[in-house]
Amino acid sequence: AKAPLEATKRFREALNFLCAYSKDQGYNLKFALEPKPNEPRGDIYLATVGHALAFIQTLDDPAMVGVNPEVAHETMAGLNFLHGVAQAWDAGKLFHIDLNDQAPGRYDQDFRFGAVNLKSAFFLVKFLEDVGYTGSRHFDAHAYRTEGVEGVKDFARGCMRTYLILKEKAQQWNADSEIQALLADVQQAEGGAAVPAWGGGYSAAAASALKEHAFDRKALGARNLAYERLDQLTVDLLLGVR
Repeated sequence: AKAPLEATKRFREALNFLCAYSKDQGYNLKFALEPKPNEPRGDIYLATVGHALAFIQTLDDPAMVGVNPEVAHETMAGLNFLHGVAQAWDAGKLFHIDLNDQAPGRYDQDFRFGAVNLKSAFFLVKFLEDVGYTGSRHFDAHAYRTEGVEGVKDFARGCMRTYLILKEKAQQWNADSEIQALLADVQQAEGGAAVPAWGGGYSAAAASALKEHAFDRKALGARNLAYERLDQLTVDLLLGVR
C-alpha cells in the first residue's frame, strides 16, 4: 500500500536534511547507504548498489553520500556482488564494504567470510587489492548460534584469516605465468591493445569507420578464448594444488 514515488521523495528529503545539518554544524562527515533487498520478508527501497548509486545523484550534495555494499545483500537478490562493488568503485562511491557470505535466495545469513563461495570471495579480495582500496573492511557477520565465547573468537579469526589467505592467493594468481599468458591470449584474440578506428570516443570519422567495417562473424566465433582453462587454473590455485 506504500506509494513508491512518495517514499523516494521522503528518503531524499531526509538525506538532504541530514547532509545540510552536518555541514551547518561543521562536521566533516560523509554518509554511506547500505543496500539490501529485504529484511527478511518485506521489500526495502534502494535494494541494490545500482539503485543506491542512481538515487545518490538526485541529492542536493551527492559528493557527501556513497555506498556500503555487503556480500550477503547483493547475493540475496541473486546478483554478482563483485560487479556492484566495481561499479561503486568506478563511480568513486565505495565508502565502506561489508564482508560476509550468503547462499542465494535465502534470508540474510551473515555467514563467516568465504564460508559459502570461495571463488567469489577470491575475486572480490583480488579486486579490492588490485585497485588499491584503502577503506575499512568490515566483517558484518556472526558465528553459528551453537558457538560459545571461544567459538565466536574462532569465527572472528576465521574471517580475517580467510581474507589474508585470499589476498596471498590473489598475488599468486597475478604472478602465475600460465594464467597471465592465457589472459594475454584472450586480449590478443579480442583485438589486442590496438584501438580500432572507431575507438576512443565519438566522432563523425569514428562512426563512419564503424559502419564501414566488415565483421567476420565466423572468424569471431571460431576464436578460442580458453576461459574454461583459465577458470580451472583458478580453481587449482584456490585448492592449493598449483
